[in-house]
Amino acid sequence: MAKEKAATAEELNALAERRRQEQAVERQKREREKAQRAGLWSRRDFFGRLSWGGFGVFSLVSLLAFIRSAFPRVLFVPPATFKAGFPADYPVGEVSEKYKTEFRVWIVREPVGFYAIFAKCTHLGCTPRWLASENKYKCPCHGSGYYKTGYNFEGPAPRPMDRVKIAVGEDGQLVVDKSVLFRMQPGVDPNKQHPESILKV
Repeated sequence: MAKEKAATAEELNALAERRRQEQAVERQKREREKAQRAGLWSRRDFFGRLSWGGFGVFSLVSLLAFIRSAFPRVLFVPPATFKAGFPADYPVGEVSEKYKTEFRVWIVREPVGFYAIFAKCTHLGCTPRWLASENKYKCPCHGSGYYKTGYNFEGPAPRPMDRVKIAVGEDGQLVVDKSVLFRMQPGVDPNKQHPESILKV
């Protein structure tokens, strides 16, 4: 009986010792994990945060694309046809620049009638200036020069400036229609090329 008690006491002591060792090992393991967590992120943390960051960027881009779709890209182009006042508003021999900025058109009144010149240089498409003192149009880009009729006489412009249709509306006002373009060919006077471009009043 005494031997059994002694064996049981030894077993209990061995069991207690084993528990102490297991606890010490577990404690060391926890301390190592804690030390690893205190340093850089773990691989799981890094990929988790990277995934959430990617999801956030994707969501933001999708939201911005949705908002942008509410504002369509629309080009506001001035109408092709516009009223240019009454014939009596234009003195004979005058080049009117009233509609050059908004519609890119000069309206010219000559003794034979009216014509409307499209204010676009036939060289590279710049907008020439009307020089009343020199009685000519002069392109500021490369120096092309045109007579009052739009006929080119200096610089690199290959042909005269084009004209657009001009007519008289029902209310008696001049109506310019830029959708009807009289394209000029080189070397021929515009008045002779397209006599229909002249409105006889």
